[in-house]
Amino acid sequence: MDFAPYQDTAPEHERALSPPPRRSSSRSPIAKSPQLNRSSPDPFSTSALPPPSHFGSSATGFGGADVEGGRLNVNLFETSLPIRLDYEAMLAYLLLPPAGGVILLVMEHKSDYVRFHAWQSSLVFAVVFIIHLIFSFSKVISWLLFVVDIFLIGFLSLHAYRDADTLDRFEVPFFGRLASSFVDDE
Repeated sequence: MDFAPYQDTAPEHERALSPPPRRSSSRSPIAKSPQLNRSSPDPFSTSALPPPSHFGSSATGFGGADVEGGRLNVNLFETSLPIRLDYEAMLAYLLLPPAGGVILLVMEHKSDYVRFHAWQSSLVFAVVFIIHLIFSFSKVISWLLFVVDIFLIGFLSLHAYRDADTLDRFEVPFFGRLASSFVDDE
């Protein structure tokens, strides 16, 4: 039975097989426990374990690389930078938008979630910056836009932080769909 026709080899060939049962001369119905190796003074020592190469290479099993590399497992919560996913998605909005989004687009290659928020931050706050330039002649409108900026930064960074557990994307009406299409096309 082949439940995954896209596999090039059957999973039975890559699966680790159980060792064959031991044939002993006495056919006793009582099972005996294996002998412990008492040569090591530390009972929690790992010296009795076989090396990882004994179990096969990670490239054929469920290792951990990207799909383009030909490996099976993709960690959705892994990022290129040594920062947690939720913090990195928040940085797209908190790190001087839209410049922070552009910096994350350049540096982050593994996480689509972070790249989505970086694209959305770059697009939204680039338009907000242009609106600031247009209405820079009025102090009142500039201050109102500044308050809206602070609210947007807080609101979007909070959603990026909260939704990181489920990888849900909070999309700003026009720019969110555009950011999703950019990430999906990459």
